[in-house]
This record gives sequence, structure tokens and C-alpha cells, in this order.
Amino acid sequence: MRILVVCGAGASSTFVAQRLRQAATAAGRDWQTAAGTESTVSSAFADLILIGPHLADRVSVIRNATDTPVALLPSDVFGDRDGTRTLALVDAALSAAPPDAATSTHLPSTAKGTP
Repeated sequence: MRILVVCGAGASSTFVAQRLRQAATAAGRDWQTAAGTESTVSSAFADLILIGPHLADRVSVIRNATDTPVALLPSDVFGDRDGTRTLALVDAALSAAPPDAATSTHLPSTAKGTP
């Protein structure tokens, strides 16, 4: 599984990608994660693209630039210090994504008290 985490400059996505990779490894999954910017989406070789919440207004543009499923991360993703909530969100996005079809998935917030 190859996952690209996209943000504006690539800095915050680096943290999310590292934490997601650590959580996946701890769960026995051999996943590759990478950080990138919107400009890397069209050339990315990924199975899933995760979009930072601050790029929510760009999701349709990003989705149109790729055939890869796209999921919008919730605004509290940066508080996921060990990556386990992000891993669960990726699992949800992958189960919601039809095989071999581009899709846009909005991942729910994982903040306490949020449904």
C-alpha cells in the first residue's frame, strides 16, 4: 500500500505520513507513506491520497488531477500523535473506495465528543 499525504508546503504532511507509517508497521502492515504538496499529486504513484484539512477547498481540483482515490483528513488529524486514529481513518476510506475508481472521501473528525 502506498499512501501520499498532501498539504500546502509538505511540512505538516511529513508528520502525518511518519506517524501513519509507524502505526501501520506496528499493526503488521508493510505500507509506504510519503508527504507531498498539491503539485506532486498528478505524478504520484499511490494507492490513496490523503489531503490535509487546510486544503479542503481544493479537494475537487486534486481529485480531478488523479485517478487515485482521495480522502480529506479531519481538522484534528495533527493531534493524532501515534498515528492510530489516522490508520483507522485510512481503513475507513479504503473500505469506502470502490476498486479501481477515483473517489473523494471525507473522513470524519476523531475528536473526543464528535460523532
